[in-house]
Amino acid sequence: MKKMKTVVLKEFGEVNNFEFEEVDLPMIKSDEVLIRIMATAFNPLDYQMRKGLREKELMAGWILGVEFSGIVIQAGQDTKGFKEGDEVIACSIQKGSNGSYAEFMALSFHELVHKPKNIDFGTAASIPVSGMTAWVCYNRMNCKTDECIFISGASGGTGRFLILLLMHYKITNIVVTAGNPESIAMLKSLGILEKNIIDYNSPDFEQRILRANQGKEFDHVVDLVGGEISETTARVLKVNGNYLDVTFFGTQITREILFDKAANILNIAVYSEVSGNKVLKTVSELIEAGKIDIPKVNIVGDLSVATVRKAHELMEANRTRGQKLVMVID
Repeated sequence: MKKMKTVVLKEFGEVNNFEFEEVDLPMIKSDEVLIRIMATAFNPLDYQMRKGLREKELMAGWILGVEFSGIVIQAGQDTKGFKEGDEVIACSIQKGSNGSYAEFMALSFHELVHKPKNIDFGTAASIPVSGMTAWVCYNRMNCKTDECIFISGASGGTGRFLILLLMHYKITNIVVTAGNPESIAMLKSLGILEKNIIDYNSPDFEQRILRANQGKEFDHVVDLVGGEISETTARVLKVNGNYLDVTFFGTQITREILFDKAANILNIAVYSEVSGNKVLKTVSELIEAGKIDIPKVNIVGDLSVATVRKAHELMEANRTRGQKLVMVID
């Protein structure tokens, strides 16, 4: 039996629970393809799984990683639309025979999308989760061009994609948060006005958010952070406004504020959008058509325990500096 290299989580807990391991190459079913993984992106879901939090229920095995780019090297007899040599991207939550911290993966053709031809594998790996989440946010908020949006945690992968989508559809009244010069510079490069980028370390944080919107509460707010900041996010929303919850980490106070405002709470879960991959296909086509750009990613390293540990530490400490972390698999 042929073997492949992987990084495996031995038990829930800290980053030192990752180990290198060679395992059997996955066998494909008739509706699956075998993919040589070229690059995998790290996602906050990964470290939440590692720690045994709620997201552990999504794990199909102890090899983590849920988004990647790669090349089809074998296709089952019942697959459609994909053949050997095709370049693909995918979100493999619950669907892979193993996660993407590996050299190969077997995956149903229903979960695949062709990689945009105008970007490299490393950049392409950063698209699936952030791109799908952002598209669902944009689609469900149904924002009009004269409405105002507040996004907490906008410098992360989903926030960047969402800003690009909003800008593409001529929605520009956007106020965001950032906490370091690198994130501020990145948000400005996406078209956000400097006066609309609010430092979340400021003592008058909430007042500054409202001042950026001429003292008015927002039609839509997008919570990409959770925790205590979600309370501020809820307070700056107008009565009957749309509150997009992407984290499920809001506090009891957050829920009380939203109830009192009779908010429309939109729960955004990318897991529900994987089957058939219509959303990811839409995002991929927009990128290939040059309608939205992909910000530069941070290549952390190659397939190794050291790379995985470093990426998890950076994500958990919120030190990604507004860049998606990617592992290249040679």
